[in-house]
Amino acid sequence: MVEESVLEKVYQERLEERIITHIAQLKNINLAGAMDFYYRSHLANKIATGQYNMQYLDYKLLAQFIVETEDAKSTAEVTK
Repeated sequence: MVEESVLEKVYQERLEERIITHIAQLKNINLAGAMDFYYRSHLANKIATGQYNMQYLDYKLLAQFIVETEDAKSTAEVTK
């Protein structure tokens, strides 16, 4: 039988792959750009560490939220 920690790690890796792929589609960018965008986001670490059980939310919802919040943050920084 597979240990729960191994299953969780595989789930986490697959979740990040799906989030990054969806970000690429939403922003119409390549996977490398989407990966950079994801790992620079304020939510990437929270998802990776399981903070607030965020890793159990739908990947499309997480990707959309990351795109919206990071784009809003970028816009706010430009207008300062």
